[in-house]
Amino acid sequence: MTRKSATPLPPSVQVRPKDRRRQTGLGRWLLANRVAPEGPEEGEAEAKTHAWWKVMTLTGVDYFSSLSYLPGIAAIAAGALSPLATLLIVALTLGGMLPMYRRVAKESPHGQGSVAMLERLLPFWRGKVFVLVLLGFVATSWIITITLSGADATVHLLENPYVPEFLSGQAVAVTIVLLLILGGVFLMGFNEAVNVAIPLVVLFLGLNAVVIGAGVLDMLADPALFAGWIDRLDAQHQTLLDALRTAAIAFPLLVLGLSGFETGVSMMPLVSAKGANPAERLLSRIRNSKKLLTTAALIMSVYLVGTSFVTTVLIPPAEFQEGGEASGRAVAYLAHELLGNGFGTVFDISSVLILWFAGASAMAGLINIVPRYLPAYGMAPEWSRAVRPVVLVYTGVSIIITLAFQADVNAQAGAYATGILAMMVSGSVAVTISAARKKQRLAAIGFTVLSLILAYALVFNIIEKPDGIAISAFFIVGIIVISLVSRISRTTELRVEAIEFDETARALIHEVLDAKAGLNIIANQRQAGDREEYLAKEAAQRGMNPVPFAANVLFLEVDVVDPSQFSRVLQVRGHTIEGFRVLRVESPAVPNALAAILIALRDSTGVRPHCYFEWAEGNPIAHLFRYLLLGTGDTAPVVREILRELETDAAKRPAIHVGG
Repeated sequence: MTRKSATPLPPSVQVRPKDRRRQTGLGRWLLANRVAPEGPEEGEAEAKTHAWWKVMTLTGVDYFSSLSYLPGIAAIAAGALSPLATLLIVALTLGGMLPMYRRVAKESPHGQGSVAMLERLLPFWRGKVFVLVLLGFVATSWIITITLSGADATVHLLENPYVPEFLSGQAVAVTIVLLLILGGVFLMGFNEAVNVAIPLVVLFLGLNAVVIGAGVLDMLADPALFAGWIDRLDAQHQTLLDALRTAAIAFPLLVLGLSGFETGVSMMPLVSAKGANPAERLLSRIRNSKKLLTTAALIMSVYLVGTSFVTTVLIPPAEFQEGGEASGRAVAYLAHELLGNGFGTVFDISSVLILWFAGASAMAGLINIVPRYLPAYGMAPEWSRAVRPVVLVYTGVSIIITLAFQADVNAQAGAYATGILAMMVSGSVAVTISAARKKQRLAAIGFTVLSLILAYALVFNIIEKPDGIAISAFFIVGIIVISLVSRISRTTELRVEAIEFDETARALIHEVLDAKAGLNIIANQRQAGDREEYLAKEAAQRGMNPVPFAANVLFLEVDVVDPSQFSRVLQVRGHTIEGFRVLRVESPAVPNALAAILIALRDSTGVRPHCYFEWAEGNPIAHLFRYLLLGTGDTAPVVREILRELETDAAKRPAIHVGG
């Protein structure tokens, strides 16, 4: 192929495989909205953003909806002491969880949460495997959040006195319908999800405030109610130690009401920000996200104390037990008792809607965090960056889980608790290590105490409900297996999005092109990197391969950095070493980098490159495993296979020569 033009080699060359498949209208619609890759501000700017308080409502449908069941859980676990146990949760919220996640928001501001913080502590494959395990817990907690919330919404719906008789016993079918509607909302886009969340949260909080107010007025009108609660306290707990012991036992069950924090930081890319440049916008997003977390924590703390107090004082203890009218719906029970069935039905509708849409918060978290990792590791196909296909996958998995558990809320509680608490422990450990490394002694001590508290809650839940860790293990193994299969199936992808050439590299390439002998490139695995090495390498290649006699050659060297990564922008730097022209680049894998650079040179210069190799010694199967794990191996055949899949026309394909 002759050179088409003498235009200078651009500093950056986009390298994208041509998709020869014609996309249908459905295909274009499915792949239209993509999750930005990890980190870059440019990618995040493409996403639709919203005011922080609007995003708070999307987080709040998960966080605030726990008011529907937490007061009842507290009453069963702590009895008359329920308000004290709730105060412990409030203290943990404001004194522990809020500072922790404000720090997570600052140190991991692109939506990856504590997972990204912990990933940086472990290099290479150790870090990737660790992240996959954490993502298993993330998938457990958030997918179970979707299915459990849908099932709980169904319970509230079917227990309303005005529900048609034909729905009785149809919990599974009703839950599946709710899940399908939820998936449909996300197929329309994030904007619609946020807009749906706002009125749901406002209505739910407003109705709860009315019930709390009515409960307080009822207690003021009948002082005997408060006196009866005091009598139950005296009968249940003789000493302060007894009271503290009961509260400590109830605490692990109530800590699930803190689940909204992790989804809050995962949705940071949706928070709007102002600033003249990316750095200023990032700081603005962090400030706004901290406002989101703080406001949500304060609102939830007030409502937790209020609902726990009025339900404990006003509802007979027997009604909280399984089969009682307040079981799983304490505040709703008061709404009917204090304000009539008309208001109670409105309250039930609000509870059903927010519990159903609590899955939206979990779905948003899954959409924002998982695609930021797995495609970058090569452990998921590129289409998994698109929002709509993954919504379909998550919705399908949720329906399967609903069928498996028959929409039973209690059967899913163990997995829900295990996943949520594992995420909280990972966050507390991450901020503890961060504070210790920055020599912030008081913060490190405080976060260490928080880690121990959350670890206690996690261990308690595992002991009480071991099925939770079993289900989490299923998700973890599933993610690892699917990821490895995807990684292997994508080994011959180009992987690279763009090649950036520095000024020296461009000058060296033009020197070779100006000699009119084409682009002749010798692939070299650098050893000493001195004149003797390049002299010997060139002589060897000229002896075993058809390097033109008059050609000036370029040496191309790839240094492997973190082979557990997958795709990235490659930066090619030029060096002149005692008359030898050398191009150097860092990449997770040698063959993919070489193929990408050859394609970039061909497309940008119009010259078909010739690249020269020698056969590697050793077992080819061993070389294959080295390539998969370490990014190196018998390079030449892999480079040729990547180029063959990318360019079907052999006459246009960069030429690969192998000798020895």
